[in-house]
Amino acid sequence: MDKTEKLHAQIHKITELSNILTNLLSDRSLCDTEITCELFFRYVDSVQDHLKKTDADLYAELLDHSDAHKNKIANLFISGSKEIKRIFGAYTKKWCNLSKQELHIKKYDQFYAETIEMFELVLNRLQDETERLYPLIGNYGSHQENSQVH
Repeated sequence: MDKTEKLHAQIHKITELSNILTNLLSDRSLCDTEITCELFFRYVDSVQDHLKKTDADLYAELLDHSDAHKNKIANLFISGSKEIKRIFGAYTKKWCNLSKQELHIKKYDQFYAETIEMFELVLNRLQDETERLYPLIGNYGSHQENSQVH
């Protein structure tokens, strides 16, 4: 499995968790359950891991490339990655105790609205990666059509 296939597998996992959590978190009574929290923190870990792997596996290759277009796209994604990490970090700091793997929901409506916004931000980023970043990588093959973000 090459690096883009691994990243696509992560995207699929993140998308699946996002879809499940959107439904679970829409019911306030399910937000504090052990299973919902476990899935939520699996999502957080998956997003953080994906961003790290993307940083480590793709940007250096694109920045070392002589193609100015590839360098420009890589720099745009690096900038966006920093911003998403900042926003995601502020979100998790506000609503989570990461060390105890607990959610702290005092204002449910605000939590749910911000969570849906975060899910959308991450999914939009993943779609941009799939459509604009991965095609710039060598050995990016025919699995592109089969790995759409849903």
